[in-house]
Amino acid sequence: MKKPLISLVALTASVMTSGAMATSNMENPLYMPQNREVYLKTAVAGMYKTVEGTQSTDKKGTSGQTEFPVWRFFGDIGYGITDRLDVHGHFGYTRDNEINRQGMHRGRIGLMYRFLTDNDPFVLDLYGDAYLSGISPMKGTYKRYGTETAFDFANYSNGRWGAIIGTRFGKTWNDFTLAAHVEYLQTFGNHNNKIAIDPSLRPLYGNVEVDPALWGTTITQLGFPAEISVDLKSTHETVAGFDAMYQMSKKWSLGAGFEYIEHYDNGVKGIHTQLNKPNVTGSAAIDQALQQAVVNGLLDATADMDDGWDEYVIKTNVAYQYTDDVQFSVFFEYTLDEAHAQSQNATDCKMELGVRMAARF
Repeated sequence: MKKPLISLVALTASVMTSGAMATSNMENPLYMPQNREVYLKTAVAGMYKTVEGTQSTDKKGTSGQTEFPVWRFFGDIGYGITDRLDVHGHFGYTRDNEINRQGMHRGRIGLMYRFLTDNDPFVLDLYGDAYLSGISPMKGTYKRYGTETAFDFANYSNGRWGAIIGTRFGKTWNDFTLAAHVEYLQTFGNHNNKIAIDPSLRPLYGNVEVDPALWGTTITQLGFPAEISVDLKSTHETVAGFDAMYQMSKKWSLGAGFEYIEHYDNGVKGIHTQLNKPNVTGSAAIDQALQQAVVNGLLDATADMDDGWDEYVIKTNVAYQYTDDVQFSVFFEYTLDEAHAQSQNATDCKMELGVRMAARF
């Protein structure tokens, strides 16, 4: 009688231990730091991608171009204010030497509260984050590519601040966790951008009829400085996805997930920079009318930039628990996307492979 009883106790203890390991696993999609606990995750990844043809990438001559390696760096930090409330930050930096583009691609800090815990039918978290892309201005150049003109990005910031609200929910059954998340980002329109202008560009007059004798006038002659900023409209993004994790043993776990990200179109509502006085015809009234025609033409062309895109991300990782408080993992992501006509973010292939270390104190 003693042996079956001992076996039952051992089995119960094993199940309880397995469940505890799963919930404390820092790769668990429902992981949350305990009271006064700090966690830190750092990661580096290399991305391979090939550019899909759109009207914008065709103008630039980058359609079909391969970009590799695109280096990506990540940092996540969190602190448990209580067992049910944490403060967290998520940051990312990208460097792509192929197209000379680099800068922060992710930045957010916020709070998360656990409304329902493991003792309830399922876990439910709500969070709110400040979106930090406004820390650095959006930078780029409006330049000539042969007979075409297009915008060339210099960094990954959109120059806007914003707010994120989201929720995640799910459940851990012993050694298996299934979770889902949904979030919404609202950015606030501003003029935090620096756009260099090729001084040889010909102006865009929109629907205004212009004397053919003035068609050779450059945009600089019409009073546009070498760099301007524009008033951008507010925009938004939506994200939804699910993640799963299986605790294979005390040391090893396996994760997988899917995420959908919808990036909406950008739009310009005004030129913020004060333009210089034009000097083309010698008539101040005509010069001013020409300058305003160019402004109207630019705004007509960029009021809806048709540059949004949708991403479908397939994710997987394998993690090794080095100590109780240190973990290493290898992760892989493959992204499919659908881009609007003027998007420069369309890809035929995008793959990312990286390593991540997580620690808690």
